[in-house]
Amino acid sequence: MGSNSRMARLLWKDLSTVAIKALAELSKTHGLSVASGDLSLLEGRWYVTHTGLLGVARRKRCFGIHVQAVPKFCDSTARRWTFRATVYKHCACRGFVGYGDADPTNVSPLVLGAEMRVAETRAVNRALRKAYGIGICSVEEIGSVAASTQSQRQARKLPPQPANGNYGGPKVRDRLCQIIRQHQLDPNLVKSYATDFCGVKTLREATRMQVENFVAHLADWAEKDRDALLCQLNSYLSPKEGAA
Repeated sequence: MGSNSRMARLLWKDLSTVAIKALAELSKTHGLSVASGDLSLLEGRWYVTHTGLLGVARRKRCFGIHVQAVPKFCDSTARRWTFRATVYKHCACRGFVGYGDADPTNVSPLVLGAEMRVAETRAVNRALRKAYGIGICSVEEIGSVAASTQSQRQARKLPPQPANGNYGGPKVRDRLCQIIRQHQLDPNLVKSYATDFCGVKTLREATRMQVENFVAHLADWAEKDRDALLCQLNSYLSPKEGAA
């Protein structure tokens, strides 16, 4: 832990006591290393990178990872991809499933053109996180936040939307409830996806901006491809379906 703490302080100068304690817990529980690139600090929170998640799987002797595209939700022309990943912790494991999607609207400008790879990585990360109980999003999983933030800023520059549009209603909660009703989504699955998207354990911990970004993302995805969204939400069904 000592070397992890020293390296973290070199990279991120003013670390809070909470961040140091969280780093100690991650180091002890999952053997994650700052020097190896397993962790990154974003907005005061630790996020496990793709490298870190794979390292956890290797140390836990993961039996295998199976990844496949979901053709129904893929469109190469639109650069829209959806992947399903299944992590097998041991030979008798039924598998832990995670879905990942990516298109030009929900990835960072830095990875435009590599949407297929991003979708695959997101799927693997979500499956690994479920399998090994890492309750925080990885960097690759929240890559769409930057794009959503940009879309939100653009939306604020536009005239007010009609009451029956995606942004109707005076409050964020009202907009979210409207989207759920309009597209007939499962509120509990939406809540699970929201906490995952915001990188928090409970929605109460999320900032208003994080929730606004999620609502904008959900509305956009529901309008463009409800089937793909349902596929994503279904990945948050009862863990019993993916338990060993």
